[in-house]
Amino acid sequence: MTLATLWFLVTALLWTGFFVLEGFDLGVGMLHTVVSRDEPGRRAAINTIGPLWDGNEVWLVVAAAAMFAAFPDWYATMFSGLYPALVLLLAGLVVRGVSFEFRGKGEGARWIHTWDTLLTVGSLLVPLLTGIALGDLLHGLPIDRTKEFTGGPGDLFPAYAVFTGVTLVLLCLLHGATFLALKTTGTVEARASLLARRIGPFTALALLAFLPWTHATAGRGVLPNIVQLLAALAVLAALWLVVRHREGWAFVATTAAMATTVLSLFLDLYPRLMVSSTDPAYDLTVRGSASGSYALTVMSVVALVFFPLVLAYQGWTYHVFRLRLSDEQFAAPTSTSTSE
Repeated sequence: MTLATLWFLVTALLWTGFFVLEGFDLGVGMLHTVVSRDEPGRRAAINTIGPLWDGNEVWLVVAAAAMFAAFPDWYATMFSGLYPALVLLLAGLVVRGVSFEFRGKGEGARWIHTWDTLLTVGSLLVPLLTGIALGDLLHGLPIDRTKEFTGGPGDLFPAYAVFTGVTLVLLCLLHGATFLALKTTGTVEARASLLARRIGPFTALALLAFLPWTHATAGRGVLPNIVQLLAALAVLAALWLVVRHREGWAFVATTAAMATTVLSLFLDLYPRLMVSSTDPAYDLTVRGSASGSYALTVMSVVALVFFPLVLAYQGWTYHVFRLRLSDEQFAAPTSTSTSE
């Protein structure tokens, strides 16, 4: 395996880690006003991710940094061509992060409602727009021989890319609902479990359509590969487990479904990085867009040293904040901070 291929796999794993870890955060953000009609319940929902969301979001930053360092042509073409969508994505990330902090800094129902709305919208925009961007990589964009994007905003939203975004939104919703059912008690847990059962069939149908569409878009037929088969089995298992009220295993299943879905997209993309709809000869490839061997070697050494430390720290964080939360814990008239 060449260093360029290794770093394509690392980048794919970083994007997968982002959706696995941030996916349930985004799902909770979209569902926090649905799982409870009162402030204590919403605070309980938000506090399940309060100590985790900002650390999980770092995976997005590292994934983008890996693209920049390992495949500068990929980074330049993608981020310049998808600029309008990425600006909206950044806006979603900003308002979402600010909402966690600001919703408890003011007084009155209107203030809280405003930031709850922004939290919901921001949490929806992130997986939708990120999914559209990833779908564009495989579907293809107008790219010329100089690796320049030659299209317009309308070229960024083909049907396949939009459906990729919708599928990831549904996966985040199911992932978030199973996480809330695992991390809360009482009314919030019951409503999260009910939402998981209602969202599950739509998510399964979307994913079962997305997987063969992805394979066909990559020009590899419609029969699934092993990773896509695992994704289909995982989402069906999650659907069965939420009906059986097996919250822990249901969350494991949605984690597996999210991971294999994102990985399947990158596996079908390889050895390309971006498909050119102008001419296949203009596709950006792993080999043709990689940095020099020295840069990739240094990056590999750094990753080998620090990546296990990051995983260990995040694992310890999840262990520390492993207990369930109840809306009764937030019934007293105290501060509405998201990180109690």
